[in-house]
Amino acid sequence: MNKPSMSRRLFLKNSGFAAGGLFTLGLSSSLLSGCNTGGDSQEARRDSTEASGSHHPFGIQLWTLRDVFPSDPAAILRELASFGYTEIESFDGPRGMFWGMGAAGFEQTIADLGMKLKGSHVNIFDEFEKKVEEAASTNIKYLVCPWIGGQDSLDAYRRMAERFNECGEICKKAGIQFAYHNHEYTFEQMDGIYPQDLLMTETDPDLVEYEIDIYWVVTAKANPEYWIKKYPGRFTLSHVKDRADVPASELRASTTLGTGIIDMKSVLQTAKDNGMKHFFVEQEEYEGTTPMRAAEDGAAYMKELRLS
Repeated sequence: MNKPSMSRRLFLKNSGFAAGGLFTLGLSSSLLSGCNTGGDSQEARRDSTEASGSHHPFGIQLWTLRDVFPSDPAAILRELASFGYTEIESFDGPRGMFWGMGAAGFEQTIADLGMKLKGSHVNIFDEFEKKVEEAASTNIKYLVCPWIGGQDSLDAYRRMAERFNECGEICKKAGIQFAYHNHEYTFEQMDGIYPQDLLMTETDPDLVEYEIDIYWVVTAKANPEYWIKKYPGRFTLSHVKDRADVPASELRASTTLGTGIIDMKSVLQTAKDNGMKHFFVEQEEYEGTTPMRAAEDGAAYMKELRLS
């Protein structure tokens, strides 16, 4: 997720140094990716999405469509289903995570389109128990904390770990799994320690899982495959989000999936091999495209992807 135009307070910091292997941003994309970067690649990808063989099920984080989704959620969900998405991850928008349709109505609309509501991002610092109660009336599996902001000390991160465990307990009692979604700041060293390490080691694996945002790990010049391998089975969700070939200082560099610098197939194969269960496409910037076109192109990319 990036700085919102709606309800969430997501304020970005400068990214730090690498963890577990450096990524060099702003250089040739061939150093990091076998992906095509030409505009024609999207058309070619769309033409070949019915290639033989099966692809891994994939979903979309609705934040990708934050500028258009509120106008007609049902119509946009129909479009997403037609693109090939089978899983939906919502977010706590201006009308709540069920978008004014009610928990049952929102879930049923998604189910009628052949998709499943897998999770939602929610503000854990505002009426969290009420949100858990709402979610428990559906078959939703995950509630995810999308943002805590860069903390000013390791002790502050430890307090966040305690809060995550508390949230995990609340969710577990309701039959839901709690998870945390990273930004770049947890991959920036503080007093010689990566806050991400602290969060991983000081949260109960039975209570807290993690959603790795691949883009933000790379933006911090860290290696997502290193972190996924370091904590097998802890990163169970992902945001499949590509990064443009621009200097590392540029934080707002999300680009159409498959046109950036990240070797996404390698990252996702490693993720699948180490316990990843859900792959949610997300895009935040739309230079040269639109939210709906980004969603369509993201689905086409994921349909072509083959993971063993």
